[in-house]
Amino acid sequence: MVRSKSKGPILQRRAQVDAVTTDQRLLDGRGPADWVHTDPWRVLRIQAEFIEGFGALAELGPAISVFGSARTPADHPAYAVGEEVGRRLVEAGFAVITGGGPGVMEAANKGASEAGGISVGLGIEVPWEAELNDWVDVGIDFRYFFVRKTMFVKYSQGYIALPGGLGTLDELFEAMTLVQTQKITSFPIVLLGVAEWSGLLDWMADSMLSDGRIKQSDLDSLLLTDDIDEAIAWIVAGRRDGE
Repeated sequence: MVRSKSKGPILQRRAQVDAVTTDQRLLDGRGPADWVHTDPWRVLRIQAEFIEGFGALAELGPAISVFGSARTPADHPAYAVGEEVGRRLVEAGFAVITGGGPGVMEAANKGASEAGGISVGLGIEVPWEAELNDWVDVGIDFRYFFVRKTMFVKYSQGYIALPGGLGTLDELFEAMTLVQTQKITSFPIVLLGVAEWSGLLDWMADSMLSDGRIKQSDLDSLLLTDDIDEAIAWIVAGRRDGE
């Protein structure tokens, strides 16, 4: 396999692949005066990413973001679930947004694309992953995580999280925080996979809730299920509540 990397809209391959990401350069910069010369220019690049994202997605229509592990192989049961989720969301009238990578993200994009819906991938510059998967029909590669995360929230009417890693947890807890603080409203969140997610919810209830650090309403904002029918119904109901 040819080594490749997406750097915003730029594709690098073979010897041209660099080992440093744009986010890393922004966040790791420690020079005493370097920021005076570089950060104002970074603002323009950040602004350009927002403009590109808004322009590409402004007319997307109702959409749901599907999250899950990039490391899930195609013969894993979660991959088949991801395909079915993508297909069912399209049948319910939604576009499907993923992080554009392999694994569960690819599966959801595949299900959406094969069902004739809009399959969106929002990629990110990282050292170890290549370009967007082949089932993305509308794709944007971002340099900055915070710009990409804004696009997920702004253009989604809800989230469905399948088994995943740190990125999935990051998106999940950000959405929960935005719901808790009423930055977004009528935003259904589904945790698909009882065996996968029960331990996390039990810990939140036994530790955070029992100590008064969260409210029951924070946990009630989530649906935990193995049933795709129930998941889609929750998403559809959440959309109606927000209309």
